[in-house]
Amino acid sequence: MSQIADNAAVPAGTAEDRPRTITTRISGADLAFRTLARLAGLLVLAITGLIAAFLVDRASSTLHAVGWHFLTNFQWILNNHDLGVGAILPDTIFIALIALVIAVPIALAVAVFISEYAPFRLRRALIALIDLMAAIPSILYGIWGFFWLMPRFIGVERWMSDHLGFIPFLRVPGTFEPGNFEDSTFLAGVVVSLMIIPIIASISREVFSQAPQGEREAAYALGSTRWGMIRTVVLPYGRGGMIGAVMLGFGRAMGETIVVALIISQIFTVVTHPLQSGGNSIAALIAQDAGESTPGMISALIAAGLILFIVTLIVNAIAATIVARSRSGLQTAD
Repeated sequence: MSQIADNAAVPAGTAEDRPRTITTRISGADLAFRTLARLAGLLVLAITGLIAAFLVDRASSTLHAVGWHFLTNFQWILNNHDLGVGAILPDTIFIALIALVIAVPIALAVAVFISEYAPFRLRRALIALIDLMAAIPSILYGIWGFFWLMPRFIGVERWMSDHLGFIPFLRVPGTFEPGNFEDSTFLAGVVVSLMIIPIIASISREVFSQAPQGEREAAYALGSTRWGMIRTVVLPYGRGGMIGAVMLGFGRAMGETIVVALIISQIFTVVTHPLQSGGNSIAALIAQDAGESTPGMISALIAAGLILFIVTLIVNAIAATIVARSRSGLQTAD
C-alpha cells in the first residue's frame, strides 16, 4: 500500500516519466568515412562550379557582342558577329531523342532478360558483353557507322520514306538519290543509340537485381506468373533507377561528339526531315571547328558549349526530381 501511495504521489510528466536519450559514439572509421564522403561531394560541386566559371569567362566576349540572340539566331558567321545556336541546339536534342527512342526499349528488355530470365552462365557472359560494349571508344562506333552502316542503311531510310511517308517528318522530298539519305540525322541517332544501350541496360539490370526476394516469392505464392511478378514487383521497385539510367543515357547522347562529327554533313538549319542528308550538333560543331579557330571563334565555340552545359544541367535536375518522386521500392509494398 505504501508503494502504491508513493507512485500515486509522483505527478505525471516529471523527469522520471521522460524517455531517456540514447546517444551512440561514432567510431573513428565511421567519422573518417563521413568526412571523406562530404569532401567528395564538395569536390564534385567545386569542379562543376569551376567548369561553369571557365565557360562563362571564355564565352563572355561573344555573349556580350551577340546577347540573347545567341539562343535564337540561325546563322554562324563570325565576321559580322552573326552567331547563334538556334539551329543546332534543336538538332542536338533531336539526335538524342532519336537515340533514346531506339535505345530505351532494347536496353530495358536486355536488362529484364539478364536479370530475370537468363541462366546463370549465360547471365555472366551477357553482363561481360554489355560492359565491353560500354568500354568501346566512340571513335570506333563512328568509323563503323560511317564506313559500314551508312551504305547499307540507305535502303532502310528509303523504305521508311516510301512506306511511312504519311508521317510528315519521315517523308524525304524529291526523287530517290543515294546522296539524299547519306549523312542523315537519323543515322547519327541510330549509331548513338548503340552507345547508350549498354549504359541504360547495365544500370537497369543492377537495379532490377536488387528487388527484394521476399516480395518476389510472395508474388509467386499468390499465383503470379514470372512476367506478372516482374510487372508488379521488379519494375515498380526499379522505376527510379530506370528513370535515372534513361536520363544518364540522354545526357550521354546530347554530348556525343565524334560519332555525329563523322556521320552527318554540317548544315546550319533546323532539321525537319531526319532521314534526309545533313544535320548538326553543338558538340560536333566544336569538334570540327576548334582545331583551326581564331581567339574570336574559340570564344563563340565555348559559348555554344556553355549552352550545352546549361541544357545538360537542366536535364539532370529534372531527372533528379523525377527520381526523388519515384524512389525504387516505394510501391512494391502496396
